[in-house]
Amino acid sequence: MKLFCTLMLLVCAPWALAADGGVYPKERVAEFLVEKLDVTSLSSALRLKHEKGKKTFSDYGFVTQKAEDDESVVESPNGGARYTLRVLQQSDSGIFVCFAQQSKDGNATSFQRVLLVKRKNASDLLKGRESFREFSGCPEIGGAEGGSSSGY
Repeated sequence: MKLFCTLMLLVCAPWALAADGGVYPKERVAEFLVEKLDVTSLSSALRLKHEKGKKTFSDYGFVTQKAEDDESVVESPNGGARYTLRVLQQSDSGIFVCFAQQSKDGNATSFQRVLLVKRKNASDLLKGRESFREFSGCPEIGGAEGGSSSGY
């Protein structure tokens, strides 16, 4: 009987661990994005200037100005950069996010892109990449492409 129980544990353990691997929270998702997004994984047009050992907004010194269930605003400590992350759609396979940078005066949006954010394991940081998918609540604005649709 002990052998049978041990064998069942060995067989079922990987499934139990994998089932919880990429699960995302259902509440306070935008705040979760700010805490766990690896900003170095973003495309070169979107990411911050790379500094050794820094990966998240908090590592770079960004402060959360607004944190709601589906939208967060982070700002650099010197007031130079301000980013808005808005959750567009969420599933077990990833989160679609509207990632926007506001101009220094805060009136206009410098650029805006749809990102697909996901992770492999519950302990990993979230990796983001630009998505080909379009959402009416997040039209592509600015950047090097000048508003053309780009997909990665």
